[in-house]
Order: sequence, then C-alpha cells, then structure tokens
Amino acid sequence: MGCTGLGCLAALALLCRALGDAPSRGIKCGGVLSAPSGNFSSPNFPGLYPYETECTWLIVVAEGSSVLLSFSHFELEYHNTCAYDYLQVYNGAARDRGNLLGTFCGHSPPPPFSSAWHVMAVVFRSDRHVAKHGFAAAYRKDACGGQLTGLSGEITSPRYPESYPNDAECRWSIGGASGGGPLTLVFADFQMEGGQGCGFDYVALFDGPTVTAPSLGRYCGSARPPRTVSSTPHLLIIFKSDFNIGGRGFKAHFYSGECQEVFTTIKGNFSSPQYPNFYPNNLKCQWSIQLPPGYRVKVFFLDMELEGRSSLTGACDYDHLSAFDGGTESGSLLGRWCGRESLAPITSRSNRLLLLLHTDRNTAKRGFSISYVGVVPMNVSCTRTDFHIQIPVQSLAQLERNRIYLGTPSCAAQVVGRNFKIHTRFDTCGTESQRRNNTSVIVSTLYIDFSVGDKEDIHQYEVQCEPKRKEASVTLIAGPDPSRLSQAENLVDVQKWEGEVIDAREIKSQDTSDIVFISICILAGLLMVIAVVGLVLL
Repeated sequence: MGCTGLGCLAALALLCRALGDAPSRGIKCGGVLSAPSGNFSSPNFPGLYPYETECTWLIVVAEGSSVLLSFSHFELEYHNTCAYDYLQVYNGAARDRGNLLGTFCGHSPPPPFSSAWHVMAVVFRSDRHVAKHGFAAAYRKDACGGQLTGLSGEITSPRYPESYPNDAECRWSIGGASGGGPLTLVFADFQMEGGQGCGFDYVALFDGPTVTAPSLGRYCGSARPPRTVSSTPHLLIIFKSDFNIGGRGFKAHFYSGECQEVFTTIKGNFSSPQYPNFYPNNLKCQWSIQLPPGYRVKVFFLDMELEGRSSLTGACDYDHLSAFDGGTESGSLLGRWCGRESLAPITSRSNRLLLLLHTDRNTAKRGFSISYVGVVPMNVSCTRTDFHIQIPVQSLAQLERNRIYLGTPSCAAQVVGRNFKIHTRFDTCGTESQRRNNTSVIVSTLYIDFSVGDKEDIHQYEVQCEPKRKEASVTLIAGPDPSRLSQAENLVDVQKWEGEVIDAREIKSQDTSDIVFISICILAGLLMVIAVVGLVLL
C-alpha cells in the first residue's frame, strides 16, 4: 500500500513548501516517493553531480508506518561544517530545523534512519565549486516497529485507531538518545483482545534492548497499562496478535533523558531539550517539581520562544508549555503559553507542580529556560511594637534553629511545639523604620541558611510591617539566583496560606500593645480629672 488520500495531499503540500526556495537550474531531481519501497540518487550518479543544484525528495508511506532509509554510496565535497555541498535528512517536512535528523558531507555515509512518522524528507545541495560522485540511497516502509532514538515519540499499533490486523508482530526498540537516562512509557489508549495470561493478543515490555532483559509487564484487554519507567536507557516493546479477534489497538508516548526530569530540591533550573538551540519536533516532555509538604513552588520564566499562536483560533494550538498544579495533568491548569513572551512568575497552590512541553511536527524555536524556588511556608504578623514569625518545623526539618534568624544571628528562631518562632520588638534584630508610598513601615530581613559545606545558599525574605494598620507581609529578595530575579515579588499575604497550621490564638494573646496603650490613656485621663477636681476644691 502506498500513499493515498489525505496523506498524499498533505505530502504534496509539504513538498511544494520545501521546493519553494530551491534554485532553478534546469536539473530534474527530487519529487514525491510514495511506493512502499524504492531507490533514489544524486543527479548524474554514478557520474559527477552538477554545480549549484538543490533537490528535495519527500518519502511518503502509509499512515501508521515509518520510513527506513539507508545509503549504499556517499561521496560529497568535504567541509568540517558541511557549508559547501551537503545532504540533509528530515523527520517529516524539510526546512524545519526541529525536524532535522542530520547534515552530512565528505566520504562517510549517514547512518540508517527510521522516521518517527510516515513522512521523511531528503535534501541535496551543491555549490558552484568542486563536484563529486554523490550518493545512492534506498528506502522502504516499515509496517510497524523499528529503532527509535528521539527524546520522545509516539507509538501506535498497525492501522490505529482502526482494528489491528491478525497475525501481526511488531517490535519497537527505544534507546540511544543523547540523554542516556531512563525511559518512560505512557499509554493514552488501549483496547485489545483479552484472555487469562494474555496468551492471544498482547503487548510485552522489556527493561532493555532484547527479550532476555527483565520483563516490565505483559498486557491485554481494555485496561490501560500503568505508567512504566525503565531502569536502563533502553526499552523493548513487542506487539503480537493471533489469527482472530482484534481490537482498536493502542497509542503510547515515550520520553527520555532531558525530556523527563523530577526535581525535589528547594531550588533548581532547567530548559527545553537542546536549548538555546532549536528543540526537536514531536516532543511531549515533562518536568515534575515535588517539594516537602507546606511549600509552594514559584517558577520564573527566564527566556521563552516557542512556535506562535494559531492565526485561526488565536490559541496555543501548536507548540506550547503548560503548567499544572498538584503534579499531574488532571490538576488545575495554571497557564498555557506559546510564542515569544515575557511571562510573570507563577506560584503553585500546593507543594507539587508539573510543566509539560508539547511540540508538533512542524516549526521549532529556541525553547525556554526556567528557574524555580520553593517558597517556605510561613506566617508573619505584627503588632504596633513587635514582629511574630512562625514556620512549620516539618518544612525546614533539616535545619537547626540557629540557621533561621531575623536581622542578625543573635535573633535566631526558637522551637515551640511544631513551629520555628521568632518574636521580637521593632527596636531589635536589625529592624529599621522606612517611609514607602507616604506610609511609615518597619522593615527587617529574615535569613534561612541552607548552606552545605563551602557552598553558600542563603534565602532572604524581607519582612515588613505597617504598625498603624498592624499589617505584615513577606517578600523573597534572594533565593534561586539573585542575579536572575530582577525584582522581588510578594510571596505571602498574611494569614492567607491555604492548609497552614497557624496558632493565631497565641499571636492574638501576645498582642498586648493596644491594651497597654489604652490603659495608659485611661490612666492619664483619670489623673487629669483628679487634677482638675483638686484645683476646683482649692
């Protein structure tokens, strides 16, 4: 079966775009190759190829299949960056850097390639100097299975979502990506013939490149297999069907290396694959930030350039970055972004946050760079004369109390019950009076010292009180990297933390400044009355 229907129309559209900028020299080369297998070569092969020539071959096979490409001869003009004559192989449409699998020249032939979908493009270009004998290549349709080496990709059973054929056996060997880390496989859809022991139709997973590796499971029926993570940089997937009874089959995503990371440290940073170079196409990458209970996650967008919004809908329908509260895609959506934007920081409502990057088959950009910091859960309140600060011990369980102090190390926290507490008057602990926005405020700095050995790591929060209104706030002024945080941002509104354990009664009972003030006023009034009465009697 070759290229038919809408698949061929789409392929022709891609070819027209690919050939739009090609030089016109009267040389006939390139075209759409839609047969299940075939051969092609540079112009005049095995003779010398002509000067100033550009050819584009678009290989299109049946949807659900992949393209296997190999070279039997290769000889092009050599340059260390292939700036003169070269051959490029694309995983999909040509001229999209996100799809580029490699650029080649010289005498060393390119390695065999397997496309991630049913389209592959090959571009050959020569300049006006030095000609060689060129290349000869062969391709064929791989009905199912293959060697997959990308950072992420999608796998489907033959003919999905239509019923898969009988007596089929497919093998996908995933591995060899530059990241070299474990692989994660997630099934988005699954429907196959069931049966005890999965002896008829099944999908089998192995923790390595061959069936001799440890088994990670064997699945059938209509229940989606669980999320699977390998312990090696290789994963083998085998799909097998018997002679009768089928089903819709399956659809699964895999991702690896820099495309899949879990962060548990209080601060960190990460970026899209290959940043600041163009990210690959066909990605579904995720970064999970998981902090201790009580923390919030604050994310700073240092740089972002993705494919822009759809001109039809105005939405981020193509490449986009999404953030979910709670650590899963079923959590609340905190934002979905694309294009080139300067984004304000976001803060989670829980101690877990998931960032997911999705890229399609066309158009790639520079990507993104992100920094995050865990916002320490705390309650800050004030009276007209005092600061009251409470931090749950479980949030900073690894720290001694003297690593948490206000203003100077002599004003260290005390451990009271399940909280670190600091209670201090305004005339101590490095506090100072300032005037901001025509309002008198009391300001100090709270230090939380996470330093280990010679590596200094001190988070600083500005603590502020407006005595007349008895309103306090706390602001992160130094956290993940002070040079990257251009301005401090308010992180905590007093007594608005959801789920915080705050001993408000104790703080309230300690707020005696108003009582003392009123008592003094009453006493002064009484003395004035007594003085007046005394004068009258005299």
